[in-house]
Amino acid sequence: MAIKKFKPTTPGRRQMTGYTFDELTTSKPHKALTYGKSSQAGRNSAGRITVRHQGGGHKKLYRKIDFYFTDKLGINAKVETIEYDPFRTAYIALVCYFDGERRYILAHKDMKVGDIIVTADDAKPVSGNRLLIGNIPTGLTVYNAELIVNAGASSVRSAGSSAMILSQEGEYTQLKMPSGEIRKVHKKCYATIGVVSNTDHNQIVIGKAGRSRWMGRRPTVLGMSMNAVDHPHGG
Repeated sequence: MAIKKFKPTTPGRRQMTGYTFDELTTSKPHKALTYGKSSQAGRNSAGRITVRHQGGGHKKLYRKIDFYFTDKLGINAKVETIEYDPFRTAYIALVCYFDGERRYILAHKDMKVGDIIVTADDAKPVSGNRLLIGNIPTGLTVYNAELIVNAGASSVRSAGSSAMILSQEGEYTQLKMPSGEIRKVHKKCYATIGVVSNTDHNQIVIGKAGRSRWMGRRPTVLGMSMNAVDHPHGG
């Protein structure tokens, strides 16, 4: 993924960088796998703010992404598109299974249109294939990992992240997480071979406060900057 710079026409533009979106193959999502999701702006059912710094932002369509794969074991799938997802940092791929059903999955960094992938207990350990962690050779990188058997992929899903298979011991696999933590994961959990797409995400410079507002992030104010009546640190 290439990073583009902007002409310094304003102070905010001077340091700003953005995506070129070279890897994306379409700008329109598959309508059957999307639905509207209204913003709660950090408020609960009583209308009170329970999560600070949320609100505003652009309207977004949610893409339904498969994190389970359990009903598609042994069925090959062909990658049809690589797409942007406004709800996550990684890119997603629309795949068409050989039984005719289409689903969204998380794309890995080298995924291309036309690739054939499969989820199986003993699938070939190549990028994009999903298999039991206990059957993955040590030293390989994985993403979209399950940490609890049959609970679905819950970890290593953000842009550019990956975990490494360190060893196979008894009923468990030692998995080195992106944070550096080493976790024991049951061998019957699944993981996908590869590295999550959009590896240059951490190189993006927001450039100005307004761009954060477009993303639904409201300003963060230090307690010490407030009045004493507003915060314990104020005054």
